[in-house]
Order: sequence, then structure tokens, then C-alpha cells
Amino acid sequence: MAGVKGQVQKRGVERRRAMVDAAIELFARQGVRGTGVAAVAERAGATPSALIHHFGSKDGLVRAVLEEADRRALQRLSVPADAEPTLDQAFEWFVRDAEHTAATEGRLAALHTTLTAENLQPGSVLHTWFRDRGRALRTHLSAVFTRAVADGSARPGLDPAILAAETAAFLEGAHLLWLLDPEQVDLTTLHRSYFEGLAARLKP
Repeated sequence: MAGVKGQVQKRGVERRRAMVDAAIELFARQGVRGTGVAAVAERAGATPSALIHHFGSKDGLVRAVLEEADRRALQRLSVPADAEPTLDQAFEWFVRDAEHTAATEGRLAALHTTLTAENLQPGSVLHTWFRDRGRALRTHLSAVFTRAVADGSARPGLDPAILAAETAAFLEGAHLLWLLDPEQVDLTTLHRSYFEGLAARLKP
């Protein structure tokens, strides 16, 4: 019985993954508001009731898609969730992530930008999710800059919070420029140039 239960669970995980993948594709192309649960279910080869069974609601599916995007980013960089990178490591991760995004994850980047724009107003379904994610990113970045000052790899007197906000703004803006004009904007080169320049600015 344990083997049968394991197979059932595995099929459930595979169906859930297929639904998330279908949602990523359709949400990125049509936006969340323009994509119904039935369309995602059909794309995944499932029924709407099966999708609701796995995610509870369309909002639950959207959150699952966003969480999957973050999970993939950490997985491809081999970054533990509790990592405390040095300045050089963090900058290298951002460049590597840009390289991977440009090569294979354009749909997820487009989806992230689309969903952010659709949830700017307080009270919208995912406004709190994006706000809290942004705060968490700035907190992690601020900790990176604080450690860099403490270990001597960055000069003293820096404001980690301001640097964190600046870096987060670059990341969001760079992806938007690239999505709008990928023929003119090289995402990886842009990231490498920015972080090399930032590293030079921060040197003791």
C-alpha cells in the first residue's frame, strides 16, 4: 500500500507542476486577468475542478506560480535559502541569474513584471505579496552591504538601506527595459556593467 500511495502522491505532484507550467505560459502571454482557470486547466490537460482541488482558487494558483519562480531562481544558482553571501558572491549571483533569465526564463520575467503592474494598488489581490517580497529583497541586500562594511570589503560610512533600494530599483528596471526591447538591451551585459561599477564605488 505504501508503494501505491507513493505513486499517487508522485502523480499529484506531476499534475500540480503541469498546471503551474501552463499557468506560467498563459499568464505571461495574456496576463492573469485575461486568463481563466478553465484555460489553464485545458492547457495542462486537466479539469477546472482538479485545478481548484490543488490550489484552492485562481489566487492560490497565482501565488504558486510566483513561489515557483523564486524556487527556480534559488535552485539554478544553488543558493540555500538561509545563505549569507559576501558582496562578490551576491553580485556574481545576480549576473548569473540575469544570464539564465535571458536564455531560458523570459516568460517568468514577463509574468513577474505583468503581475507587479497589475497589483500596484493597495487592496489588490497580490499587492501585499509583492510589497513583502520587495521588502525581503531589500532586507537581504542591506544585510549584504552591512556585512561588506564589517569585513572591510566595502568602505565605511555607507548607507546599506539606500544601497539596497538602489540595487532593487536597478534589478526591476533592467528587466523591464530588456522585456520591452530585447534586441537593444543585453540583460547580462547590463547587469555585469552595473555590478562592476557598484563594486568599484564601494571599494575601501
